[in-house]
Parts: sequence; structure tokens; C-alpha cells
Amino acid sequence: MTDRIGLDRIVLFGHHGVHEYERRVGQRFVVDVEMGRNLSAAGASDRLEDTVNYSDAYRIVKAVIEGPSRNLLEALAEKIADSLLKELGIDEVRVRIGKPGVPAPGAIDQVWVEVFRRRDS
Repeated sequence: MTDRIGLDRIVLFGHHGVHEYERRVGQRFVVDVEMGRNLSAAGASDRLEDTVNYSDAYRIVKAVIEGPSRNLLEALAEKIADSLLKELGIDEVRVRIGKPGVPAPGAIDQVWVEVFRRRDS
């Protein structure tokens, strides 16, 4: 089993979506991130250098959500997961992106997409 570090309910504003008005006007996105890595060194040393700095994880998520427009939540989640794996030295990551208040014929709190990725061995 891998140790976990998570960031829950990061709320950011971005310009993503299939429809032109979504990209033009923008909307809120809610992101949850769960990262896996052995944290025993950090537990023993009590040093930030031996763990995952969640401020860096937040910065990466923010850059993707506030960055270039993408049509699909799947593309956003993939970019976030890939960036976290490359930049933070984690072994695996789960990214869930929610889009609250979507126009729909019924009541939906939010739609979401979740991806799980592991570092290539």
C-alpha cells in the first residue's frame, strides 16, 4: 500500500468546455487530488524536502485550470495528472474534476471525471 497526500475541493475559475460560451465566459471547476508516495522518510526526518509539498501541487493544478482552454474534463484531468507525476516525484495520482452548475434538463449538482495514473516504471 502506498502512503497518500490529498488536496480536496480546490475551487478555481477556468475557460474550458465544448461550447464556445463556456470558453468565453468561463466557469468554476472543483478539483480533488490524491497523490501516492512512500512518506516514511518524511515521517522520520520531519523535513519538507522528504515529502510532497502540497503548495507545489496546488500551483500545478491552478496553472492547468487557469491555462489554455480544453474541450473536455478528461483532457484537463489528464494534463493535471501528467504534470503532477512529472514535477513532484510521486508514484501515482488520482485527479477528480467537477464542473458544478452545468445546464441540464434536470437537477445535477455537478458532473465530474476522475482519472488514476501511475508513473511509468
